[in-house]
Amino acid sequence: MSPTIRKPSEGRTIAVVGDVYRFLATGEDTNGKYCMWEAIVPPGGGPPPHVHSREEESFYVLEGEITFQIGDSRLVASAGMFANMPVGTPHSFRNESTKPARMLIAVAPAGLEQMFFEVGVALAEGSSAALPPTKDEIEKLLRIAPQYGIEIQLPGH
Repeated sequence: MSPTIRKPSEGRTIAVVGDVYRFLATGEDTNGKYCMWEAIVPPGGGPPPHVHSREEESFYVLEGEITFQIGDSRLVASAGMFANMPVGTPHSFRNESTKPARMLIAVAPAGLEQMFFEVGVALAEGSSAALPPTKDEIEKLLRIAPQYGIEIQLPGH
């Protein structure tokens, strides 16, 4: 395998239910070992509570503020904070601030990026904003996530 180099605006960029994900390394680049992307989370953005059955997921906040819900605990994370969610840990993250937040997110092993490619909306490289998610996009994510070992925990479901 050859090294993967991405300049600041390079990398496959997609909108996933309103957040912007720019892929820095995919399983294709890492022989399936891990996947890493930059996430731009707008105010109010972030996924519903969910559990991964296959991969660990780690977060490093670069800019702004992200509120993590980890089981019954809430943690407000600012730039420089890191969190790792072992397989089976119920968690979610949300930008409860008024400014966009930026994080590095990685999963190991790789594979989850395929779900994002399936449910996401392609954006131009270098994009930093996405339209709010449509009802169809949200329903598509809820339908496809279980195929990738993700259990989404919606209130009342």
